[in-house]
Amino acid sequence: MKKIKINIFAKIAALGILALAGCRQGEAGDPGKPGGPDAPPAAVFAVNTIAAVQGQIRDYLALSGDIVAGSSVDVYSDVAGKVSRLRVAVGDRITRNQPVAEVDPSRPGMDYVASVVRAPIAGTITALPAQVGMTVSQAVPLARIAGGSALEIKLYVAERFISKMARGLPCEITLDAWPGEVFRGSVTEVSPVVDPGSRTMEVRVNVDNQGGRLKAGMFAKVRIIIERKEDIVKIPSSAMVQRFGEDYVFTAEQDLEDPSVLVARRKLIVPGITVDGVMEVAQGLRPDEDVIIKGHTLLEDGARINIIDRVPPLSEN
Repeated sequence: MKKIKINIFAKIAALGILALAGCRQGEAGDPGKPGGPDAPPAAVFAVNTIAAVQGQIRDYLALSGDIVAGSSVDVYSDVAGKVSRLRVAVGDRITRNQPVAEVDPSRPGMDYVASVVRAPIAGTITALPAQVGMTVSQAVPLARIAGGSALEIKLYVAERFISKMARGLPCEITLDAWPGEVFRGSVTEVSPVVDPGSRTMEVRVNVDNQGGRLKAGMFAKVRIIIERKEDIVKIPSSAMVQRFGEDYVFTAEQDLEDPSVLVARRKLIVPGITVDGVMEVAQGLRPDEDVIIKGHTLLEDGARINIIDRVPPLSEN
């Protein structure tokens, strides 16, 4: 029994001596010790960056609709009868009281002088539903006249956007007929009621038609600018990281201990509105800071980085 106890104590003592020797060897610079000469180098992450810019951001509502005449009047005959003659064609410019058509009120056994139908206003003939030989009454329109050269776009806004609509809001208008060109306009009329069937509200937008290139009946795409902010800091929305309920970005900065090394710095931000992939930063970022937009999903604060590409900054407008 005594021999067994002696052997156990001897083994414990030998293990203690070996452990002490290992510690001393590590202190002397053991290559296998973490942080020693043979330790693997710190990871360096490849990233792309973009400079935050100060400028404006515009939120908009995208809609589409048909261009219509700003004011139009239907022309009616004073008598019932057959259309015996048309004096105008679609697209004609006419003056007030100019003859538009003639209607013969004659009946079997009775002959009457044809009644001349005249234009009540000056403008352009945009529709001519009447045809020679057609029998019409006083309730059937013979022609439609668009007064002046003013044009409007009729739009329908969903109920959830009604609170954002107001007269005078600026609009940008594009058409397939004139690719690459942007026409200007503004909201001129907002309907006081909502259609209960479609849950939409009618909005009318005037359009600057210099040169007469736009025609009634064309299809237009309209951006109604519902909010505009000036002198804000903006970055691509893809640069923001959301973790554990926090919103932040990483910026590329010099390491304070070694200026030749670039590191990622985590910065909490307060995001504002986002439009077409561009995000407003209300707080937490200054203009011209280098924001990491690619390769940032695996970063931590203080991680070493290597900038592969600097993306051109966003437009200020």
